[in-house]
Amino acid sequence: MQIIVRALATGLFISCLPPLVFKYKKNTGAGFLGTLWGIPIVLAFPSDQMLYLICMLAFWAVAVIVCKKVQFKGYTGHDNPKIVIDEMAGYIAAMAFLPRTWPYMLAAFVLFRTFDTLKPWLVKTFDKMDNAFGVVFDDVAAGLMANILLQIFTIFAIKG
Repeated sequence: MQIIVRALATGLFISCLPPLVFKYKKNTGAGFLGTLWGIPIVLAFPSDQMLYLICMLAFWAVAVIVCKKVQFKGYTGHDNPKIVIDEMAGYIAAMAFLPRTWPYMLAAFVLFRTFDTLKPWLVKTFDKMDNAFGVVFDDVAAGLMANILLQIFTIFAIKG
């Protein structure tokens, strides 16, 4: 059972690949790869907004459960960089109720990664939680912040 949990947590082991070229300090590029996994997930989610919401909430719940259950030998500490299901959850939040076009998907990706990296106030609040909920919801908060900015842009772009 632990292998299934690890597969889910690591984006089918994508985060176990050797660090990317842009390795810097503790950044291995796994979060970037995990966010990339969010793209096909978003594309596979239903286009109906209510069904998207239900799938998104279910994904968040599964992500928290997976983060709580996953174990990595030799790793102690908070928010293991090999866990990328939280990045997927954050990207799903960033794309909620937005058009699934490449400009929006790219903008959501960039804004989500920016908020996830910089950890502004609300994101930092969840990041400080030393539990599975905090691991997932710092990324969800970053995704929701990205989503809000894109929703505002959409409103003004349509009126402008």
